[in-house]
Amino acid sequence: MLRSRVASSFLRRSKDVIGIYKQRGTTPISSSSAENSLRFLSPTLRQYFHCCRPHLKGHHVPHVRNFSNVASTGAAQKEGLKLLVTAGPHAQRAVGIWLFGSAAWVFSMVVLGGVTRLTRSGLSMTDWNFAGALPPLSDEEWLQEFEKYKQSPEFKRVNRGMKVEDFKFIYWMEYAHRMWGRALGVMFALPFSYFLRKGYITVRLGLRLSVLFGLGAGQGLIGWWMVKSGLEEPPSEYSQPRVSPYRLATHLTSAFAIYCGLLWTALSVVMPEPPAESKLWVQGAAKVRRLALPISFLVGLTAISGAFVAGNDAGRAFNTWPKMGDTWIPEDIFEMKPLIRNFFENTSTVQLDHRLLAYTTLISVGTLWWSTRRLDVHPVVRSLLGSTAGMATLQASLGLWTLLTYVPVSLGTAHQAGALTLMTFMLMLVHTVRRPSLTLLKSLPQVVKPN
Repeated sequence: MLRSRVASSFLRRSKDVIGIYKQRGTTPISSSSAENSLRFLSPTLRQYFHCCRPHLKGHHVPHVRNFSNVASTGAAQKEGLKLLVTAGPHAQRAVGIWLFGSAAWVFSMVVLGGVTRLTRSGLSMTDWNFAGALPPLSDEEWLQEFEKYKQSPEFKRVNRGMKVEDFKFIYWMEYAHRMWGRALGVMFALPFSYFLRKGYITVRLGLRLSVLFGLGAGQGLIGWWMVKSGLEEPPSEYSQPRVSPYRLATHLTSAFAIYCGLLWTALSVVMPEPPAESKLWVQGAAKVRRLALPISFLVGLTAISGAFVAGNDAGRAFNTWPKMGDTWIPEDIFEMKPLIRNFFENTSTVQLDHRLLAYTTLISVGTLWWSTRRLDVHPVVRSLLGSTAGMATLQASLGLWTLLTYVPVSLGTAHQAGALTLMTFMLMLVHTVRRPSLTLLKSLPQVVKPN
């Protein structure tokens, strides 16, 4: 009689916990499927799963009391998590892959934009169509498009001897950049609609993604606003046509913001809680976070200053290092009036600013790595600190190599991609050391228990 009561009680508790798993979108039927799902669960849920699985698999009656405690703790932790996707690990995986793919697409857009700028292809298309237009398909259409380009200041002052075959190359570069951006909009919108219909996306995630989609749509308008400035006549007969450095910096900053927003959101979807297995590691992560946050802004500021270097063609102004020509500081750095213009339009000052910011960034990232060597932190945090320091060194080396070789297309593109890669490492580091939820924090031991 007693055994039957215990068995019935155990079965009721088992059904309750299985119900919790089904609400999360997982069913503890086979260990292999469960292991695949673990990769997309937070550390708290993984610990909960490992605690519960032996009871669900073996049905050992002697552990009924422990089983009840684990089930109640897991339910409480579930309530404390602020999940962006609540339809289970399958939905987390699908939405996460989509968002990571979208972020990678934006990364490729930045790289393609760098190639377009360095090959001076950005001013080849002299009009803009929101829905996009078919490229010239016949010789007659190519000649018509070439005639439009001949009316632009760039052709008159820079490419007067250009033939139609050379024009086709720069036209295809700009056309590919525009169409790649429009394809990104479609690739983002269709899965977004599908996941909304399936109910995978919460209101909070939906609002965030709507803002990012709006920024992406506005990026096309910013791009044309930038190109339009290069189709205007320069202020003097000795000036070369080029886009406004302010508009170029706005275009690049917007691209960086969209990329960082997508990457942060994707990380938040697949990792609702930061990796934290002890309170000591959480304290170490807090110390890293206090240093990493301002350095992240410094990395972003350095990248934006690079846009002004590109916009003013300042990369070729002084191609020596460590001095700028024969001096450490050029004499004409304050020649423009008002004074603020020197920091954004004076080629000497713009390059000097970028160099100083690059030095500061490299020293800051190196200091972050050095000062946190002896902290007790999660192995993932330790790995990211080392990777970020290595990437900062590589980026500085790429910048120097690009400068000394007069900014070739390959190195200039690699340097721009390196800036976004360094930002990626910093963003991943900041995301990994963010503060865990109060529910998770209360459940952690003081130190990591040895295996």
